[in-house]
Amino acid sequence: MTEITHRTIQTNGINMHIAEAGEGPLVLLVHGFPELWYSWRHQLPALAEAGYHAVAPDVRGYGDTDKPHEIEAYAMREMVADYLGVLDALGEEKAVIVGHDWGSSMAWTSAALHPERYRAVVGMSVPYLPRGPVPPLKMMDAMFKDKFFYILYFQEPGVAEAEFEADVRRSLRLFTWGAAGEAREVGGFATATPNRARDSKLFDDAPDIEGVPPWMTEEDLDYYVEKFTKGGFRGPINRYRCMDIDHEQMPEMQDRKIEIPALFVYGEADGVMSFAPMDPMKQLVPNLKLVSFPGAGHWTQQERPKETNEALIDFLNGL
Repeated sequence: MTEITHRTIQTNGINMHIAEAGEGPLVLLVHGFPELWYSWRHQLPALAEAGYHAVAPDVRGYGDTDKPHEIEAYAMREMVADYLGVLDALGEEKAVIVGHDWGSSMAWTSAALHPERYRAVVGMSVPYLPRGPVPPLKMMDAMFKDKFFYILYFQEPGVAEAEFEADVRRSLRLFTWGAAGEAREVGGFATATPNRARDSKLFDDAPDIEGVPPWMTEEDLDYYVEKFTKGGFRGPINRYRCMDIDHEQMPEMQDRKIEIPALFVYGEADGVMSFAPMDPMKQLVPNLKLVSFPGAGHWTQQERPKETNEALIDFLNGL
């Protein structure tokens, strides 16, 4: 198997840890919450063997990358600048950008704003959502009123961090189970349910599930636990606190089209699909291909590594 190597690069004023494998055209893999470069452990060697230079950073705030304290440091503008800086640090004019979860939003935004730097874009689990007429947190407030919704719960600095950090292993295990394709079988907690009050905590009433989902190992969980125990959750959760900041800072995203080739990969049992509709994306991304995995949940590339690799390589080879 192709070796994965590690180094630190400078980009947009921060030190960023990257994992990489292979040589050839650059494919940049951007993870989501609460993950790490490690979420792409199955893709890095496969892409390398297919003739690509696969690079997976720890996103700002995560793992071995710098973790600025200020909320504004996690605005989408900063994230987009981070990845342009990665291309520059690697001496590359262009790349294909691939993102999952928040990484998907970062990939779509990068492709929308900088088509001159990206040959193509792949989003996983979170479709391209155009800038709405009102700030997103205001809209969620109106939608959920007195009911619990995890993004609203994440807004008060320190609150969600304290819950996650009280028992990092349990938190990561429950969060992973809760969004996995197997969640219904094990009664995984729900991020938004009609019978939970607004002042609930994230893991209130969560069943104490032992072990990890079948597509993960205890050693995989160990790696996440080590990095989040050391780095905490403030940086990762700060990204959620920037949603209205992004709305204010990026008016040019209103109805912004993505013209470059695009692929969207998702699990048919992913709960995100219930509140992130795909229809707007189909109008705004004319050169779009869709791939879905029956029974898969939110952790697309980890739950279905072989199928994800096949979809990615097929798309890349067709460019």
